[in-house]
Parts: sequence; C-alpha cells; structure tokens
Amino acid sequence: MFGKEQYMQRRLSDYLIVTLKGMAMGAADVVPGVSGGTIAFISGIYEELIRSIHQVNLSALKKWKKEGFRSMWSAVNGNFLLALALGIAISILSLARFISWLLKNHPIVVWAFFFGLVIASILFIGKQISRWSAKVIAAVVLGIVVSYYITIAEPVSSPDSYLYLFFSGFIAIIAMILPGVSGAFILLLMGSYEIVINTINQLREGLFTANTQLLGQAFLKLGVFGIGAILGLKLFSGVLNWMFSNHKNTTLALLTGFMIGSLNKIWPWKETITWRTNSHNEQVPVLQNSISPFQFEGDNQLLLACLIGVAGFLTIYFLEKIAVKAYNKPEIRGQKSEVGDQK
Repeated sequence: MFGKEQYMQRRLSDYLIVTLKGMAMGAADVVPGVSGGTIAFISGIYEELIRSIHQVNLSALKKWKKEGFRSMWSAVNGNFLLALALGIAISILSLARFISWLLKNHPIVVWAFFFGLVIASILFIGKQISRWSAKVIAAVVLGIVVSYYITIAEPVSSPDSYLYLFFSGFIAIIAMILPGVSGAFILLLMGSYEIVINTINQLREGLFTANTQLLGQAFLKLGVFGIGAILGLKLFSGVLNWMFSNHKNTTLALLTGFMIGSLNKIWPWKETITWRTNSHNEQVPVLQNSISPFQFEGDNQLLLACLIGVAGFLTIYFLEKIAVKAYNKPEIRGQKSEVGDQK
C-alpha cells in the first residue's frame, strides 16, 4: 500500500514532470468523456494524490502552529500538490480552446487516441489486482454498470443559481478524481458544463483585458464552484484513502470497471441523436450512440484511427516500462527497504 516512501525527496526536474502530468490531467478534465483521474492513474500518481489530499486537515494546521509552516508543508506533500495544481490550472486556462478545436475538427482521431490510452490503462490497473474473488468481480461489474449508465444519461437544462453551481462543483470533483468517470461529462449531465467553461473563458478574457468587472463575476462563480469542489474533494479523498488502505483489490476492481464502462463514451464513431445550442449559437451533440465505423456517415478514417489508437496504447505501455525502471533503481529500492525496516 501507499507508504511514506512516496514522499521521497524530489528534484526540480521531478516536480516539472509532476506539473506536466497535472497539465495532462487538466486537459482531460475539460473534455466530456475523459477523466483526469484516469490520467493520474496512468501516470502513476493516483494514490499519492489521494493520500496527499487526505493529509490536508486540521492536524496539518495544528502542526503549522506548533512546528512551523515548513513542517506542515512537508507533512501534506505540499510541493507535489502545488506542482500538480499548477499544471492543471495552466492546462485548463491555456489548452481548453485547443482541445475544443481538436474535438470539433478531428473528433475521430482524438477519441481514438483516448480510446487507446484507456484500453492500456484498464490492462495496467487490472494487472495490479493481486487476488480475484467474488467480491472483486462484483466490484468490476458494478463499476461497469454505473459508468456505462452515466455515458448514456441525458443532460439537464442549465440552472443558474449559485447553490446549484456549488453542488455541481461538489459532485464533479468526485468524478474528476475517479478513473473512468468524466467530471466534465458529469457537469454536462447536470447542465453546468457551459457555465463553467464560459466562466473560465471569462476569467481569461478579464485577465488579458484587465477588465475588473469580468474578473469579479468570474471569480465569484469560480469561487462558489471551487468551494463545492474543495469540500467534495476533501470528503471523498478520505473515503478513497480508506478504501485503498483496507480494500485495495476491491477498489482497483471498481476503478477498472469504471474505466471499462467509460469506453462507450470515448468510442470514436458516433451517430448523434440530439443536439444543443452552445453560447456561440453553434449546434453541438448531446446524446450519441456508438456505431460501427462501417456505419459511420462520411470518412470513417479507420486506418488513421487504428494507428492513433495503437499510439495511445503504446504511450501507456512505454510510460509503464519507464515507471517500473525508475521504481527499480537501486537508490529507490534502498529507500523502500529502509522504510520497510522501520515498519
């Protein structure tokens, strides 16, 4: 299980890599159908993230008071959380439009890449289940059913109240840290996706134009959403941390099921059933059915999609090989041995 060895001393270059992983999480979180939690799991930081968030509590504040800020910061793995949060923020503010452009102009290729990523991730996470039992299998099935149902649920109209925005943040952040469950898609289902994306764009526009009125409105909305997200993140991280500590195989099985169920949402070839009009008066799909590439109207880009999907799969494969190689370095094995001897 997750131990203190994960808090080993990192170099500046290591934190840069954490920031890049945060950017990948942020990019995923703005796409309805892809989970930032999946990216965290893929990149090998998921359990450290959950445990670090769990450490941010009243005990940490007491530690600050008694032993100083530096001691508290180390206890909550502050450098890791800061580097990751910075990457997520940079990505959301800078890549949201680019990802939206890619999804609008090259949807099959983008979804094919994500599909390859998730397929490899399912195998990677499933491999970590050390013992299969009826309970573990039931957890996989439950995860598949819940995640699949989310992918076919119909979004509601967008309420504008601050209370609903708070509730949206609370629920969406839980999804964002669950591999296979897209926080952005949950926001879409709740009718809050458009509001949040527009508010982020409003914040960026306010910053670039020094428009204090726009900034004030954006900060208020994001503040309400953020308070809900922080509360949901804190409460749910405790649950996940306990599950990893006491029922790791069942937890991994549930997360694997979530990711399998999410494949329906990220299947590259779709037929659109219903549409909605976004803030730019553009028609965008709401409900879609997965279909065979041979039933797809227009250029199915089958060969390119397969190649891109394989590239996504190999990306995870090589990341896993690199992570295993780094994990097995003599100095890291030595640190783990020291921790093991202390237990």
